[in-house]
Amino acid sequence: MTKTFSVSFMMSGILLSVCLILSNLLATKVISIFGFSATAALIIFPVSYILNDTITEVWGYRKARLMIWTAFAMNFLAIVFMQLSVAIPPASYWQGQEAYASAFSQAPRVAFSSLVAFLAGAFINAYVLSRMKVRLQGRSFGIRAIVSTLFGEAADSCLFFTVAFAGVVAWKEIAVMIVVETILKSAYEVVVLPVTTVAVRYLKKKEKIDVYDVDISYNILKIREIY
Repeated sequence: MTKTFSVSFMMSGILLSVCLILSNLLATKVISIFGFSATAALIIFPVSYILNDTITEVWGYRKARLMIWTAFAMNFLAIVFMQLSVAIPPASYWQGQEAYASAFSQAPRVAFSSLVAFLAGAFINAYVLSRMKVRLQGRSFGIRAIVSTLFGEAADSCLFFTVAFAGVVAWKEIAVMIVVETILKSAYEVVVLPVTTVAVRYLKKKEKIDVYDVDISYNILKIREIY
């Protein structure tokens, strides 16, 4: 059987990778939301979960698994090359090294926690949405999207803030950041849910596909199993 991918599927995967890379770049800025501290990645990272929901709902868990690992690989490459660019000595007349390093360098611990947290959150999100779709026979996409996002974002935030800041920031502050980020990112999903729903319906109609993950393996390592 010839294995082909549609333009819509490819574009969804590209956007997922771009959102993940951008989230790491924007995370270098700390912002204030309703008096609580968060990273600027808040404005883009939830979009990766919306794309994850869309890919899983339309093309199924196996295709989502491929795209999650692809986004992970692209983010890893971006981090490697950004660190290399920071390490290369600047030209003698260039005065922007300090600002450049501040924007693009990442502590190994933070970079590692970001990568691990994304994998855990993305796969939990896709798994919950996929299993609920089969259980509910495709009904209630909105509820499934919100529930899966809550699970995924909670896992992502717990892992990221714990691994990145344990022993550096007080546990009380870490707990607050986990709760605040999970709530805000999930609220983001709720706000744009009407747009996500329309996009999912459009893609199902355009692609003439609506995959139900019956009798499949949820092993995250089976990347080659896409059909």
